[in-house]
Amino acid sequence: MKEIIAKLYPEYQTELLAGIQGSIAKYNSATIPKSTAITHEDCVLITYGDAIFEKNRAPLESLCNFAKSYLKEGVTAIHLLPCFPYTSDDGFSVVNYYEIDPDLGNWSHIERLNAHFDLMFDAVVNHMSKSSKWFQLFLEGKKPYDSFFIEVAPNLDYSKVIRPRALPLFHPFKKNGEATYVWTTFSEDQVDLNYQEYHVFLQILDVLLFYISKGAKYIRLDAIAFLWKKIGTTCIHLDETHMVIQAYRQILDRVAPEAIIITETNVPHIENISYFGNGSNEAHMVYNFTLPPLLAYAIHNEDVSVLADWAKSLVLPSDETCFFNFTASHDGIGVRPLIGIVSDNEIQALADITIRHGGFVSYKDNGDGTKSPYELNCNYMDLISDPKTSREVRMQRFLLTQSVMLCMPGVPGIYYHSILGSSNDIDGAENSGIPRRINREKLPYDTLKNALEDKKSFRSLIYNNYMQLLSVRRSEVIFNPYGSAMYHRIEKVFIIERSYKNETLYAVHNFSSKSAKIKAIANNVLNLVTQTTMETAYWSLDAFSFLWLKKQH
Repeated sequence: MKEIIAKLYPEYQTELLAGIQGSIAKYNSATIPKSTAITHEDCVLITYGDAIFEKNRAPLESLCNFAKSYLKEGVTAIHLLPCFPYTSDDGFSVVNYYEIDPDLGNWSHIERLNAHFDLMFDAVVNHMSKSSKWFQLFLEGKKPYDSFFIEVAPNLDYSKVIRPRALPLFHPFKKNGEATYVWTTFSEDQVDLNYQEYHVFLQILDVLLFYISKGAKYIRLDAIAFLWKKIGTTCIHLDETHMVIQAYRQILDRVAPEAIIITETNVPHIENISYFGNGSNEAHMVYNFTLPPLLAYAIHNEDVSVLADWAKSLVLPSDETCFFNFTASHDGIGVRPLIGIVSDNEIQALADITIRHGGFVSYKDNGDGTKSPYELNCNYMDLISDPKTSREVRMQRFLLTQSVMLCMPGVPGIYYHSILGSSNDIDGAENSGIPRRINREKLPYDTLKNALEDKKSFRSLIYNNYMQLLSVRRSEVIFNPYGSAMYHRIEKVFIIERSYKNETLYAVHNFSSKSAKIKAIANNVLNLVTQTTMETAYWSLDAFSFLWLKKQH
């Protein structure tokens, strides 16, 4: 720790180390709730606090009631997307890190939810709202807040800076009555914190420990790759950013050793996995951002060769790390993780499919006057299947992708619209002018309940099939998130071979629109989904179908 602090804050080592000691004393073991290590049973639901709502009831209460009634058998944790007061970006411009948005509820509702589920909180700590008290004190020149944010000289060369959005890098404000420019990576309303100021490091440390004291087992570090800025560099993935994460990891390991740090870095794969560090000093888990677009690529091309080759390349730095696997989230499906894996033309083909299926495409500025696809704004169901096709085909294609995600080593994260069989909310996106809202529709509790209890409805079919898979997964230790895996390709069939404690599973996936018949890798297997024994020399799969086969001894 002293070595890291000496590199980051050479002039303030004494003050910083004293501040860290104070934080450790403040949030001691008596105030940090105990949690357990992650296992094969763990599964995270990704949701907004008001994703499910009722009249005259706090949305967090409605979410808790729904999750207890419909998800308890399959989900162990809930990732609450930013649930704090905010001014824009659907929660990602936080005004106060220490309060719950009163439109959602209060901390007592969080406590009730935590009584039934583990929690993941968003640490949106690269930036915060320009309406925050911290930024207002910055504009007033009050110490230490007068250096909490990054003032820039607009005439310097910022051409190397990686831009996640095609928006200005900085915006003008008045500080002490005089004009100044402030760094804004994502929007005018989201002003970047200045981690070169040691008070910021300490204040955010307090936020992280506060979240854990409030029940967070998982801490999601949002947009963490942009944390440290240095003129003349790309300002992404800088060594200092990794050192800040390493410092926070060391402190959390001491105060809350079972807390899980997850980094959110929607970037090419090799850059993404750099946040594992050496396997014990940075993130416990990183988002597997390559998986969602690569599954879409495989199913549309009916070709698993790229998927299989990529999967074979996955190497973790230690048995203390794993991926956070997902296919959909509150954001769109990022395509930058495909760079270097498939061609630019193939990425554009996915963008074209998105448009045909009723979605939108967000572009990034390449810095040379051109733009390229950055994100596919589309419900995942509608991305991988044409909304005009039969619901049977849509369900087959969708569940095929979910099976791959559930069987990959790591912890699965399931977006609420995925488990509930939703489609594009085109009106929500067009009426708001925000493309990402195509996949952020809020659902009335009673309407949703009626749909799930109607056994013939599409929502019910997706939900019940999904919950069956989750039930099987939670009952088999072979799905241990740290367990090993091998990957095989037989024509258009992708096989995930999982091994753990002398048990072996073959998750067999047919990415073809035609039936497939392949030679059995093992002749005596148990179909975990149907609980039937198969003693055959060949495995047969319908179009876009899958099998979970456990080797019998």
